[in-house]
Amino acid sequence: MLSIIANHRSIRRYKSDNVDDKLLNELIEAGIRASNTGNMQTYSVVATRDARLKKALMPAHFNQPMIEQAPVVLTFCVDFNRFDKWCKARNAVAGCYNFQSFISAAVDAVLMAQNLCVEAESRGLGICYLGTTTYNADKIIDVLSLPRGVMPVTTVTLGYPDEEPALTDRLPVAAVLHNDVYKDYSPADIDALYAEKESLPENKKFVEVNNKETLAQVFTDIRYTKENNEHFSVVFLETLKKQGFID
Repeated sequence: MLSIIANHRSIRRYKSDNVDDKLLNELIEAGIRASNTGNMQTYSVVATRDARLKKALMPAHFNQPMIEQAPVVLTFCVDFNRFDKWCKARNAVAGCYNFQSFISAAVDAVLMAQNLCVEAESRGLGICYLGTTTYNADKIIDVLSLPRGVMPVTTVTLGYPDEEPALTDRLPVAAVLHNDVYKDYSPADIDALYAEKESLPENKKFVEVNNKETLAQVFTDIRYTKENNEHFSVVFLETLKKQGFID
């Protein structure tokens, strides 16, 4: 299993081969074996195969081509709609329309998604995680007809790979592991931990083509700007209100 995880690649080009219902159901079964809060499983997955709907999802994901090309687009959602209906039918009152419940269920949905992804890759399929889901959750809600109490938190494209991209660089273990308590980073630590990442030819080119001085500036000035982060924060909070999780 470690070799599968260690060799993870984000796949953005897929073959036209279908992912049949039996296989998809088996992947979902693997997903729902993930740990979750209180074994409530307050999540749902929308599997979108319809070409018209995939096209409608494109703008929400910044028109990334693999949305249309992948045989299946999986949208993982916090789902208290189902849980609330169950509680009401069993003479129970669910105190789930609040931010704490949303956060717990969001963690559970992402754990479920990761379980599914590992299982999919072990069977020769490819996946790509899309962080755009929380940027445009309001648009995704409209396309997928998500009711109050249901909030998309992540999206994964799924299919058979039509490419084998190089492994993406990662920070070393020392960058993320803190033994016993958090040990803050000195300037020397930062230099050492980011040295390999900054020295990679592809990252140096990234800096050059964006006319920046450092790789960090590419992230802050080009890819994830303060203005965009603040804009999408407002959109997401407004959508949380619409779906019932905050006042």
